[in-house]
This record gives sequence, C-alpha cells and structure tokens, in this order.
Amino acid sequence: MKIAFAGLGVMGAPMARHLVNAGHQVVGFNRTPAKAQAWAEAVGARAAATVSEAAQGAELFILCVGNDDDVRAVVTEALPHLAEGAVIVDHTTTSAKLAREMAQAAAEAGRVFIDAPVSGGQAGAENGQLSVMAGGEAEALARVEPALTAYSKAIKHMGPAGSGQLTKMVNQIAIAGVVQGLAEAVHFAQVAGLDTDAVFEAVSKGAAQSWQMDNRWKTAAQGRFDFGFAVDWMRKDLGLVLDEARSNGARLALTALVDQFYAEVQAMGGNRWDTSSLAARLQPKD
Repeated sequence: MKIAFAGLGVMGAPMARHLVNAGHQVVGFNRTPAKAQAWAEAVGARAAATVSEAAQGAELFILCVGNDDDVRAVVTEALPHLAEGAVIVDHTTTSAKLAREMAQAAAEAGRVFIDAPVSGGQAGAENGQLSVMAGGEAEALARVEPALTAYSKAIKHMGPAGSGQLTKMVNQIAIAGVVQGLAEAVHFAQVAGLDTDAVFEAVSKGAAQSWQMDNRWKTAAQGRFDFGFAVDWMRKDLGLVLDEARSNGARLALTALVDQFYAEVQAMGGNRWDTSSLAARLQPKD
C-alpha cells in the first residue's frame, strides 16, 4: 500500500520500519525533520517535510503522535491530501471524544478514521508484537489490517469510533493496579528481610503471576527503572481515564490513588522512569 506515517518516535519509528520491510511504499513525517531524515536513511524510505506532503495520495495514513491536540492538527492538515476513501489509523492514546470528532471529520471528507491505540510498549513496537484495539468502521479496518500486521500480533475491532480508546483506558486501569500491587509486594519483601529473587521464584508461578511480575519484579527490587513506558506518559493516559470516568460515572478510586502516587514519583524527578518506579516512592528516605 501507499502509506504515510506521522510520528517517528520510540514507537512510531520501528512500526514504520516494519511497514517498509513488509514491502509497502512508506513516507515518514516527524515534526523534528532531522529525526525523520535519519529514519528514512536507516530504512531506505522517504521523509516528507510536511504532513501535507506525506499525505499526498496516501491510501493509508498512520499516526503515532503525542496527544489530542497533536492528532487533531495532523489529521486536519492531512485530510484534503489523502486518496479518496483513504483510511486513517491513529495509534496515539487519546480521549474517546477526540476519536469520535476525528471520525466525523474524516467521514465528511470522504475518508475513514480508526482509533487504534496499542499495548506492548517500545519492546512490542521493536519486535512487531503490538496488540491493537480499534474503534470505527469494521470494513475499513479489515481493508488495512494486512498492513497493520507488519507490527502487530493481535488486532481486535472493539466497536464504533472511540471504542478503541475506551478499551485502552481499561488496559491502563488494569496496569495501574497491578503495578502498585507489585511495588508494595517488592517493598514488603525487602522490609521483611527476604531474598527477593527467592520470593519471585516462590510466587511467580501461582495466582500472583502477571506480565509485570515476570518483567519488572527483579528490576524494581534493584531500583532500576529505565525499561520503557515513562511515568509522564502513564499520567497522561490516567488523566484521560479519570476524565472519562467523570463523564460516565465509573468509580475508579484505586486508579485515582495510583495517579497521585505517580505524581509523587514525578516530584522525585522520575518523569522518565518506567511505570514500575512506583516502588521507588516506597523506599526509605535518607
């Protein structure tokens, strides 16, 4: 397919690379031109200087940018330049309200917008093993799904526009609670004077097992927090979750509490630490 990809950061760059390696004609755009050019040279593709240039005649336009405002600006600029009937797939984590707004704008322009946030983090993007949760027209998703499989292990249609973003919120709610539980478990083991490696071996094959335990127990116990998804990004996502909850009446006491714990981590200078850094706030203060 003729594809434009906007947002060549730690997630977008490897995702776009997988598309090139799969044989698609990909034009990349990043608001930092040097980053786009470096990506293009590394993968043997072309970089565009503007969103309009990247979108020109594209059948599929993929975004992986920062927030609602970024998505709105990029989609608004791209829409007039895309091929008739083109599909826009947005992998940014945004509000469901924004997804519905963009779906309507795309439809009015004769295009289709799919909100398709991902789970799997930087490692998933690098390895082509992301999970995609998508909202929007099922037929349009099916049309571009073969291209998306270049970097995805699972793609699930969740319902109408906004459903992908709502599902990602569920994902982040679940992660927040699990990571806080992991942080407290590591902290308790240490305070109790236990060998944390031995504790892991004892509990990780039973009901306490989780992805977070398998991948973050040992590093959290060592005070190492440089493994991917950053606290700043998690707080952005939890802010979206809590805004949605205020609208729909969902009761998210634990999520709100963990969000405040992450604020404490930010105050400690841990903005770019990974999400398991909740353990850091439990360590004894000097």
